[in-house]
Amino acid sequence: MTNFNQISHFNHPNHTLKLEYSEIPFKCDGCKEVGIGSHYKCAICDFDLHIHCANYSPTIFHPYYPKWTFQFLSSLPGNMPRYCNGCEKDVIMFVYHCYKCGYNLHPCCAKLLTSLHDGEVNLYLYKKVSAPCHKCGRKGRSWSYRSKCKKYNLHDIYVGRGERRILSETRIPSLKNTLCTRHHKSKAGKVLEFCKIAGLAMRTIISLGDPFARLLELLGP
Repeated sequence: MTNFNQISHFNHPNHTLKLEYSEIPFKCDGCKEVGIGSHYKCAICDFDLHIHCANYSPTIFHPYYPKWTFQFLSSLPGNMPRYCNGCEKDVIMFVYHCYKCGYNLHPCCAKLLTSLHDGEVNLYLYKKVSAPCHKCGRKGRSWSYRSKCKKYNLHDIYVGRGERRILSETRIPSLKNTLCTRHHKSKAGKVLEFCKIAGLAMRTIISLGDPFARLLELLGP
């Protein structure tokens, strides 16, 4: 019987990794993206992996690209900069890559659930949503979760990669306090909102220890 609570990984061969849950953000040493919640961690080294980066599949198919096959790579071939077709962020290391179409998906983007719910509202993953995100107020071509009534439209980072202990669980926290009309605020209101977010971010970073060291560690080069 496979023990998923403790694994060995080719990218960290000298020590085993244990499954743990933490509400403190971490930077995945596989894909180099920030994560939170359940992940694998080395108790000896400062080494962390998203669950999907640790338990990868050699090849996958994705419903958005039914004609193509994606292969797991620890790094992309060549020196050309690439971005993830799911979140539009840069691809640095671990990735699912299609050699035929050239598309790339971060492991966590490739494994996003197609539907979520908070007990009252159902959200569905869309490849393209023209409306701004109701959480951050920004538009973008990245994948988003949207309700059929279109009252809720949220980038996947706000709900798809949340703090669920079990990644196959479709239940998420209540969406009642999620709606935000930031994109309709005045410039002064936007500045005030930014200050609030910056203050919260700094308090979080300070609570983790040396604020500047931790910030540099998470953001990377």
